[in-house]
Amino acid sequence: MKQFLYITIVLCFVGCLFSACRKTYETVPLGQQITLDLAFDPRDSLGKQAMTYLLTTYQQTFYNGHNRIGGNYLDAASDDAVASASGIPAVQTISTGGYSATQTNADDVWARFYTAIRNATVFIVYINRVPMIEKLPNGQPARAAYRSEARFLRAWLYFQLVKRYGGVPLLGDSIRQITDNVQLPRNTFNECVNYIVSECDNIKDSLRTAAMVNSNTYGRITKGAAMALKAEVLLYAASPLFNGGNIEPANALTGYTNYDVNRWKLAADAAKAIIDDGAYKLMPNFNDVFTTQAAPVGANTEIICWMQTGTPANGVESNNAPVGFTSAGGNGATSPTQNLVDAFPSDSGYAITDAAAHYNVNDPYVHRDPRLELTVFHNGSLWLNRRVQTYNGGLDKPGGTVQQTKTSYYMRKFMGAFENVSNNPPSYSGTYHDWVYYRYAGVLLNYAEALNEFSGPSSEVYNVLYALRKRAGILTDAGNTYGVPQGMHQQAMRNFIRNERRIEMAFEEQRYWDIRRWKIAAQVYNSAPLRGLDLQLSSGGQLFYNPVQVLKTVFRDPQMYLYPVPYSEVIKNNQMQQNPQW
Repeated sequence: MKQFLYITIVLCFVGCLFSACRKTYETVPLGQQITLDLAFDPRDSLGKQAMTYLLTTYQQTFYNGHNRIGGNYLDAASDDAVASASGIPAVQTISTGGYSATQTNADDVWARFYTAIRNATVFIVYINRVPMIEKLPNGQPARAAYRSEARFLRAWLYFQLVKRYGGVPLLGDSIRQITDNVQLPRNTFNECVNYIVSECDNIKDSLRTAAMVNSNTYGRITKGAAMALKAEVLLYAASPLFNGGNIEPANALTGYTNYDVNRWKLAADAAKAIIDDGAYKLMPNFNDVFTTQAAPVGANTEIICWMQTGTPANGVESNNAPVGFTSAGGNGATSPTQNLVDAFPSDSGYAITDAAAHYNVNDPYVHRDPRLELTVFHNGSLWLNRRVQTYNGGLDKPGGTVQQTKTSYYMRKFMGAFENVSNNPPSYSGTYHDWVYYRYAGVLLNYAEALNEFSGPSSEVYNVLYALRKRAGILTDAGNTYGVPQGMHQQAMRNFIRNERRIEMAFEEQRYWDIRRWKIAAQVYNSAPLRGLDLQLSSGGQLFYNPVQVLKTVFRDPQMYLYPVPYSEVIKNNQMQQNPQW
């Protein structure tokens, strides 16, 4: 029987390797189902059972962000998009405030993430039982790296909880049983931040470097991932929601009880450490960031931490591409807003409200930032072997009951470059759709933001913006400024960086969290409805672009800046304190 179990584990291990297809999440890692003694067997010199346990814990930890919120991107709960589906999709209940402590929103992760935290801790505690003769390419024992991977997963999980709920219970290395005392209070926001940052500092030098990653270790946590997590945590901690804008100023659970500008310096230093390390650089082509895997080493120089979603496929295309491409598939699940489209500048880098952009309201998509074409489908975009038609009655907005765009736009980002496909009927070829958590462009934006908040605009801040816009394909000028206004003061630079972040990171689960940590969500959600266009094609072939309102979003200030702790957790734990106004 034991021999049968061992063979089963080995087969599962092979199936779980990151070069294989992603498996469905398991409630409990396989190793735990067959007892910890077998999962962490002192006689298993190769650590096969333990690796099965760790890889399954990876799967429990990381989520695939593509259409993850009831079939939609989380960004459809921000001002960048709306769900195309009829009725009230799960993501719309978030953007319209239709949730409570008893009816949590579709992004509630409390129970799932604490389960994953426990399983990561099991690995951390028990892996030392396993001899593991494997070495890293630099000669260091692999066991230390695997243990640090689990510590990263746990720290990352804690951060996901903290940015949603504020301070949460920190469990350390204790593995509690059902008979143990679980009446634990929440740790303060400060304690949580310090814990996560210290974990990142402690593990980074025992992890693989980016240069050590190969086809066999593709997708594993690296030193760069630990550094990127630290930088992100410190950026959030320095941001207005937690640093000076605490929704309950004296409540240490919901943020710091004072403002300290030096928190921005810590965030800037953490991002600069990644830049100075030199392990990552911008990809030459914006779209390749999302369709090129990192293995072999050097194939994708930009991604730092990601979840592999399987072999080449076309799920993102079939879920989100325009609906008129019926033979290839296109369900048009995501409708980007006019609000997002208007945020993209001209191809000379000027905002479309600037006369220097020469923006034409009757031909609004010409001479625009090339990232717009790679982020959003608009009427006239080239896809497969025809132009997209989002005017009323067009192939991609046919009317009737078929799911279709509500704004005249569809999401384009993450999709393969299929514009030149000429087969008839058109079809997709497989594309990698790894979900990227950290990439170098994000690190650069973190650095620019933190440095500007600490000491104002500087040449280093400007150089980040130049680099991103140069890669994007923005036209240059004699001064190589790529349309970045010169001589900006701190507030103007703040607004510029925020907009650059919005368009560079669209649909990557950044905007939704950014407007919260910047504490502008109430303004963004409540100031005006989200907008789209009603395109009418005249009998003479002229297009009329008519603005329309598509959704009125709701944000209760300050209640909704943090999620409610699930009611089930509050009633079973006398020491669990609920977030304000929930």
